[in-house]
Amino acid sequence: MPQFTATQTLSPTEQALLDLTNQTKLNLGNLGVDASAKLSTLLGTDFNVDKATEDKIDALGAARLDPQFAKNEDALRTRLTNQGIQPGSAAWNAEMTQFQQGKNDAYNQLYLSGNNQAFQQALAQRDLPINEISALMSGSQVSQPNFVSTPSTNVAGVDYTGLVNNNYNQQMQQYNTQMAQNNAMMGGLFGLGSAAAYGYAKSDRRLKSNIQRVGTLPNGLALYDYTIFDQRERGVMADEVEKVFPTAVLTAPDGFKMVDYSQLGIIPELRAF
Repeated sequence: MPQFTATQTLSPTEQALLDLTNQTKLNLGNLGVDASAKLSTLLGTDFNVDKATEDKIDALGAARLDPQFAKNEDALRTRLTNQGIQPGSAAWNAEMTQFQQGKNDAYNQLYLSGNNQAFQQALAQRDLPINEISALMSGSQVSQPNFVSTPSTNVAGVDYTGLVNNNYNQQMQQYNTQMAQNNAMMGGLFGLGSAAAYGYAKSDRRLKSNIQRVGTLPNGLALYDYTIFDQRERGVMADEVEKVFPTAVLTAPDGFKMVDYSQLGIIPELRAF
């Protein structure tokens, strides 16, 4: 069975680009190895929000809210006094209580926001090296190459039985052809009938026309096809038989020669066929 090999190559420019890409991936992979060595320390430390960061955020918020609330409180006291509401009265205390609740809510919101911002910042600092390693590794993965398909050939099995059968049929056809030729050559002799077996038949060359030699008898005499008395027959020539088997030739009263086919041993030969 034929075997094939497919070889796939890049152009010099494309090969150079591939080499640079592979080198870049190698460098990124090495950086990832170095950075990943630091993860054991990072991941082995409990995650905590930096208190200093939270305090700084709170201080920045308070630096803005404190002057604003001081101004608002002075404005509230002035408004209540102008309305004739005296300090210590129920109306005064209710207004001041509501103001203090709003102030407390604002500072609570400031503290919650500061804590959440400090948490997000600490989380980002913790995730940064992990994300960097992931990015490095994603850029250094080995790409699977796409190869061209290798040609293949299917070789059918040998039909040995068919070959033997075809050879047998050819031999039978040749045998049948040969037998048909032999039968055609000898078939005309059967037309001689009983005259060939028990008496003489005229076989003078002078009586025959369209003479054509078609074979040779076992006794060596030539066999001919010819026309005699307006009939197409097959037989021998009397003059040739007379030279070999003179007793088998007789001259009729009309002067034409006749042949006794039974003396030539033709009838047994015909039966052998």
